[in-house]
Amino acid sequence: MIQLTATPVSALVDEPVHIRATGLTPFQVVSFKASLEDENRNMFYSQAHYRANEFGEVDLEHASSLGGDYVGVHPMGLFWSLKPEKPLKRLLKRDVMNSPFQVQLKLYDLEFLPKNKSTSAPKASLTLKRWYVAPGVTRIQVREGRLRGALFLPSGAGQFPGVIDLFGDLGGLVEIRASLLASHGFAALALAYHDYEDLPSNPEVTDLEYFEEAANFLLRHPKVFGSGIGVVSVCKGAAIGLSMAIHLKQVTAAVLINGANFSFGVPQVYRGQIYPPLPYSPQLISTNALGLVEFHQIFKETQVGASQYFFPIEEAQGHLLFIVGEDDKNLNSKTHAEQAIGQLKRHGKNNWTLLSYPGAGHLIEPPYSPLCYASIMHDLMMCWGGEVIPHAAAQEHSWKEIQKFLRKHLIPDVTSQL
Repeated sequence: MIQLTATPVSALVDEPVHIRATGLTPFQVVSFKASLEDENRNMFYSQAHYRANEFGEVDLEHASSLGGDYVGVHPMGLFWSLKPEKPLKRLLKRDVMNSPFQVQLKLYDLEFLPKNKSTSAPKASLTLKRWYVAPGVTRIQVREGRLRGALFLPSGAGQFPGVIDLFGDLGGLVEIRASLLASHGFAALALAYHDYEDLPSNPEVTDLEYFEEAANFLLRHPKVFGSGIGVVSVCKGAAIGLSMAIHLKQVTAAVLINGANFSFGVPQVYRGQIYPPLPYSPQLISTNALGLVEFHQIFKETQVGASQYFFPIEEAQGHLLFIVGEDDKNLNSKTHAEQAIGQLKRHGKNNWTLLSYPGAGHLIEPPYSPLCYASIMHDLMMCWGGEVIPHAAAQEHSWKEIQKFLRKHLIPDVTSQL
């Protein structure tokens, strides 16, 4: 009898699943097909074709995909190769607490013509639950003064390392990373800073004092270590995260994913200091062969000799982790990280680490998330870049490194206090 198994059936989205098919005829060729429906009824699909071994088994831990959406040994390929049925849709969980994503996994005889919707009945099927929050994690809505966000606390007594989580121009409140960080032992504040509740949709300045209030709010919490907090940030959020590390002594560790070493779009303001945005060249906005807009070259001309716009990164007392997708089509994040590191080196600073990933795009998310190569944002068809397999590898590696980095710099060393 043909059986399809997955272990565990219910898990966090950043946890691997062991998928096996048994009871096949020796050397039979089969198709594994995965599908997922998001909260807006958008469908995402993936498929891969495998040949059973001499015992009639396919074990995705060891078997090599012959074709489909990826080739080679990739145990989690069916997850990170999911693609939207309607182009330009981004898979993004909004309600992280109350429901998982459900992935339908089906096993078919190989059909000659590849298509998403099979006409024949599957030989076996099962449903996987992929959660963004572990059991026992609590979510607290934050409306403290002008702060808006959601605080996720791990289960259990005691104190936890505190982290502020910032996304970019997407706006609103994105909770996927904060809820996962809490699931791994961090007190994580998903912080909104525009286009959410009563926050302005298009603020004219980025007020760093707002983020200082958030840092102090987190440090005051009785379940948070009082020695300092971390920031995890991406894109425009990473430019803010870098400023926080420079100006706020509360920030002792900052993770900066595909960001810039200067303000862009609007000025950053902190206690009377103004960091004007680096001018850009609109003529360097490009449209690729697919009609997707690429912004990664727009600072190419203006950043030459533009050091007066660069943040005084050498003033950062905490530790900095730069994460770069070298195929980022939205920001030239590799160049910006190299500029920042060059500035640190010139000042004799060694409080930085660089993780640079060839083939990874702009939207480096938690492991096994599908690559979002392009999506619609602000009515533009934005190209984010990335190649499916190297991008997936970058997400898996960087997520482990982010957690190691935060634990190293945020958890007090008890032995040094004895």
